[in-house]
Amino acid sequence: MSEVTGTVRDARNGSWWPVAVAIVLILFGVPIFAGGIWLITLGGSWYYVPAGLGLLATAYFLIRRDKAAFWVYLVTFAATVIWALWEAGFNGWAQVPRLVAPTVVLLLVVSAFPMLRGPTRLRTALTSIGIGFFLLGGAIVLRDVGAPPSLAQDVSPSQPQPDNSEPSDAQGVQPPSSAVQPSATQANYEVLEAGSDWPAYGGTHEAKRYSPLDQITPDNVGKLEKIWEFRTGDLPEGNEAFGNQNTPVKVGSRLFVCSALNKVTALDAATGTEFWTYDPEVSTDAIGYNATCRGLAYYKNPAAETDELCAARVVVQTLDARLISLDTETGQLCSGFGKEGIVNLMDGIGDSAPGFYSPTSPPTLVRNILVVGSQVSDGQTREAPSGVIRGYNAVTGELAWAWDMGKPGQTGAPPEGEIYTPGTPNVWTIASGDDQLGLVYLPMGNSAVDYWGGDRSDEENTYSTAIVALNVETGQVAWHYQTVHYDVWDYDLGGQGSLVDFPTPNGPVPAIMMPSKQAQFYILNRATGEPLVNIEERAAPTGGVEPERLSPTQPFVTDFPNLLKPQLTEADMWGATPLDQLWCRIQFRQAAYDGVYTPPTVNRPWIQFPGYNGGSDWGGVAVDPVNNIMIANYNNMPNYNQLVPREEVDAMGVLPITDPNYNPDAGSGSHGSINPQALTPYGIRVNAGWRVPLTGLLCKQPPYGGLTAIDLSTRKVLWDRPFGSARKNGPFGIPSMLPVDIGTPNNGGGVVTASGLFFIAAATDDILRAVDIRTGKEVWQEKLPAGGQATPMIYEANGRQIVVINAGGHDFMETPIGDYFIAYALPAASN
Repeated sequence: MSEVTGTVRDARNGSWWPVAVAIVLILFGVPIFAGGIWLITLGGSWYYVPAGLGLLATAYFLIRRDKAAFWVYLVTFAATVIWALWEAGFNGWAQVPRLVAPTVVLLLVVSAFPMLRGPTRLRTALTSIGIGFFLLGGAIVLRDVGAPPSLAQDVSPSQPQPDNSEPSDAQGVQPPSSAVQPSATQANYEVLEAGSDWPAYGGTHEAKRYSPLDQITPDNVGKLEKIWEFRTGDLPEGNEAFGNQNTPVKVGSRLFVCSALNKVTALDAATGTEFWTYDPEVSTDAIGYNATCRGLAYYKNPAAETDELCAARVVVQTLDARLISLDTETGQLCSGFGKEGIVNLMDGIGDSAPGFYSPTSPPTLVRNILVVGSQVSDGQTREAPSGVIRGYNAVTGELAWAWDMGKPGQTGAPPEGEIYTPGTPNVWTIASGDDQLGLVYLPMGNSAVDYWGGDRSDEENTYSTAIVALNVETGQVAWHYQTVHYDVWDYDLGGQGSLVDFPTPNGPVPAIMMPSKQAQFYILNRATGEPLVNIEERAAPTGGVEPERLSPTQPFVTDFPNLLKPQLTEADMWGATPLDQLWCRIQFRQAAYDGVYTPPTVNRPWIQFPGYNGGSDWGGVAVDPVNNIMIANYNNMPNYNQLVPREEVDAMGVLPITDPNYNPDAGSGSHGSINPQALTPYGIRVNAGWRVPLTGLLCKQPPYGGLTAIDLSTRKVLWDRPFGSARKNGPFGIPSMLPVDIGTPNNGGGVVTASGLFFIAAATDDILRAVDIRTGKEVWQEKLPAGGQATPMIYEANGRQIVVINAGGHDFMETPIGDYFIAYALPAASN
């Protein structure tokens, strides 16, 4: 009774502060202690149990206003520091959840110290020391438990691995039955070159993303200034998903840009003044994954008179599946193309829900043939629109051929009443092309529904997630190389392959360099598909729901640097505080994880690392062909996935986009969204990036993205650094505004110049950067008004080298949405 009376009296005297601090410690201590017990039962770290006890003991003594509280917590804190340094060393970001909150608690306890009574009893001191030894013992136990052994398939991200096998006999390659024959009319086309112009998405259709201009240098780039800005007016009016990623094309004095809803505008390349705009009036109902127009195809008809309408044209694919050809001078439809300037790409696709078949990338022009594919919304139903690839005459819009892998003998439109084979792998990203060889190179996606393949055809299993070279005049497969066998991880090839002369001991060889989501670079002879690097078939994990169908091996590049990071361990888990780090540790221990290619599971979650946004995506890579340096930005994030039985999916009302009762919000939640994968045994829950509930932070510790330079001649990494600052990221979606490189998720690529600069935005901090490719050092930056998930481009106008980027933002990347095209150049007096 006397203690209670004393407590009331202390509260009246204003010494309520120790009790308030104690309440905070109890709120943290109880879940840390209980969660720690849970983690131990899963085979995880023992640290959290004694740490929770330390917090609760401190709270007990604070309520009693006993100075023992200070000494108990001091020992708890000291042991925490020792444990944190032992587990994560001096990695600052790794120490955030381990030490920041405990340090704040230390300050709170210190602030309560003047209100505490003493002296401390010997018994209390001994108790605190005992807790300290308990904590240290926990660290030792954790050490003894150890991390899972690394898998044989893990490959160092910075050094080539020793070659312990004979060179690959082109496993995964289907060699051409005969050499590609040059066309009798192959000279009757214009060869596009980047320099003063930027005539294609990747500079040219070879996609080096290289500019030979050198007016802007590492020494003067700091003087860059904005010279004009153009806004398209295409912005979401409701909750529509927008994320424009447009890289304009520039030919002559005109720059051609494309808005999120496919408005095409011709601008004065020097001033940004608008000449004309063509609005195809695309409905927002046509938006699939998001509203974007990655690029346009420029074509000059060699047979036309200079002043003839549509002698030069730009061609756009719209979200509602139209191929539209426009005169570059007037913006008028090219009446001789298709039906009054428009080709209906839904011909042969059949009935489809709006947004299901929704092209977002530009056609690729090879030998006067426009090659087109389309985005098909992921995870909906096995009966998805076909992934057919089609080639159209660039002048007339007539169908030249169609490659429908499900009907290998059929190269034209399907017979009356039939459609192209549903559900086949598609090409949603940008293809590249070689006019001399007459080949177009397709970065293939996956079959409809990504995480189950039990009814895929032999053709689907052959061509999914593969590099496929088609003869552009016939549509026949010249060769193919599969980068993932039996892909049930959504590892579709998202980047555009870059065509380079690759250095080999026998001299340079015309090659295609294909980046991948699994963070490897596949480098192949682009005439034959033969690997120019050693690719080893290594044993892959087995199990999951399709053990008999999984491939026993997967291809790994062994003598060229890749961006694969070491296998995750429990110590890699992260968060803002020990609480969310503990939650992530528990999730880690609950999940199936056997390294890269861990099979999908239904009885518990599985960790996919890299996730489907790992490695490289639509930005591809940039190559300096003079110095043989490749620059690549990449992601380093896992997904936390789980298959969901069909009856549970149906009970939740998760329906495919084709169902009349489709609700896009059904199945969403803090643990990830559920896609129905209709007509299969399982839906799929994907926690992209593996986010923590409530705070929204990622479970894996930073960095989440990087930027690297690789010397193609020596096959060595020149530098590799985190990419993207923390200024726009933070818990609960609150920007931290910290101008320090954390390495953020990033999408969109960069462009390299002859002067040794690499321009890129891509990261979630909304900054356009210039990087010195010799050192990796950032030498210039400019804050953008919206996200920069588009690849910039470079050209010359009126004697000035100009850098242009579309700041359109991206809904999935959670960057601000915008409609900006912004141009930068040196001050006129500096030219």
